[in-house]
Amino acid sequence: MLFKIYYQERLNEVPIRENTKSLYLEGESERAVRKKLSGRGYNIEYVQQVDGAYLQYENQNEDFKVLEI
Repeated sequence: MLFKIYYQERLNEVPIRENTKSLYLEGESERAVRKKLSGRGYNIEYVQQVDGAYLQYENQNEDFKVLEI
């Protein structure tokens, strides 16, 4: 499954919409994705599964890249 992760770059950073970044990552579940990112020091706001029409929409974005961990 493919997930979109919304995050802040530092754990102690307060989530502000303008500073929120996103990345895409494959994983078996939300828990597995969070575990893969645990050592990176990200303040993860939200993990969302991407599939169907939403995945097609995201694929059209030129910044769409799946992170390999």
